[in-house]
Amino acid sequence: MNILVVDDEKLIRWSLHERLKREGYTVTEAQDGRSATAALDAASPDLVLLDLRLPDTDGLEVLKAIQARAPELPVILITAYSTVDSAVEAMKRGAYDYVSKPFNMDELVISVKRALETSSLRREARDRALEQKARYGVHALVGASESIREVADLVRKVAHSGATTVLLRGESGTGKDLVARALHYESPRADRAFMNITCTALPDTLLESELFGHEKGSFTDAKAQKKGLFELADGGTIFLDEIGDMSPSLQAKVLRALEEKAFRRIGGTQDLRVDVRVVAATNRDLEALIQEKRFREDLYYRLNVIAIELPALRRRPEDIPLLARHFVAYFAREFRKEIRGIAPDAIEKLQFHDWPGNVRELRNAIERAVLLSSGAILEAGDFALGRGPATDEAGPRWLKIPPEGVNLEDVERDLVIQALERSHGNQTKAGELLRMTRDQIHYRMQKFGLVQSKSLS
Repeated sequence: MNILVVDDEKLIRWSLHERLKREGYTVTEAQDGRSATAALDAASPDLVLLDLRLPDTDGLEVLKAIQARAPELPVILITAYSTVDSAVEAMKRGAYDYVSKPFNMDELVISVKRALETSSLRREARDRALEQKARYGVHALVGASESIREVADLVRKVAHSGATTVLLRGESGTGKDLVARALHYESPRADRAFMNITCTALPDTLLESELFGHEKGSFTDAKAQKKGLFELADGGTIFLDEIGDMSPSLQAKVLRALEEKAFRRIGGTQDLRVDVRVVAATNRDLEALIQEKRFREDLYYRLNVIAIELPALRRRPEDIPLLARHFVAYFAREFRKEIRGIAPDAIEKLQFHDWPGNVRELRNAIERAVLLSSGAILEAGDFALGRGPATDEAGPRWLKIPPEGVNLEDVERDLVIQALERSHGNQTKAGELLRMTRDQIHYRMQKFGLVQSKSLS
């Protein structure tokens, strides 16, 4: 570690040099602001000991120059008693600490060690955040379709916004967890915690404890105080997966935490205030659950300020080749297999499959094929897939394009009408027939001007 000592008094520089050298540090000296600025570039110090009174400039100006060149470089100020107020002002501007002359050398060394440890922790947190962003950023949303590009654009905007609640909707396997991480690691919260929990993984009592923590003795097994995810994620993001399955009683407590940015541990008597972004996800029809009194309407509106709908894989078949090649390359590295790619007939087979499990199912299929294949190129025979939507048991496609062509919107409109007729106008059931959500059916009804007549009611 290299420490830059900036002081116009030669004896002080010598004393600091000798003591810091015994502590194992490399020391660079500067006697004024000009030489200090030059040393910043030449020596690349890990910490600066800076006298506030210099012969050619004010120490605050040197601090300003340091922050312009290296914003995260810790600075400890050396000040006379008469300039303590200036030192306090400098700390408001970002200095780590200050010591007053005459200073205790042992105390100064302790301050140096703490400053370097803090700087190291911040650097590690930043590096981890950059590593996670490289893995989970928006670029991880693989695809070139219009629908996935729209999702990616919205994620970028929301990530940098002040939104504290985001609702992710889509079928199981569409990548809601990936979008939740992208929202976190693309945001200014990236160097803070990302905490996630599946709301169906635990019974209510344990889920409440996981979310909000508990005090010692608050229930039989509470042998020690425990911090919950809301507390641990302060400044960061909480991902609540499958929130549609959370009990109404616990929904009320989550709602309070969202509205008041405060909560109490189980058994606690004091409110704890936190700053968290909550990303909630569900594959359930929340509107139907509200009608059934199984989901709180007020929580729905609180979460639904910004909603991101993730498209099913069958709605973006043009992305299947990109995803397939992405997963082949990933698993080839993961399992150290000499697999260079995937054959065109295999891609065609994947595009004809229904993918009810969406991207997760495709990922699993590629993983299996890579593990079991002995060739350098994955062939169609390496994939054991079930029946896709475009084939019946005998093989031919059930929907054929006539010689004169067809208007795709007319086909879509006719399918929506058929689904509504078969479901007697129930939009949720119509959506299930077409592998859509109720919102998607309602959108298409408005798009095509379909007013529910008696035959559809």
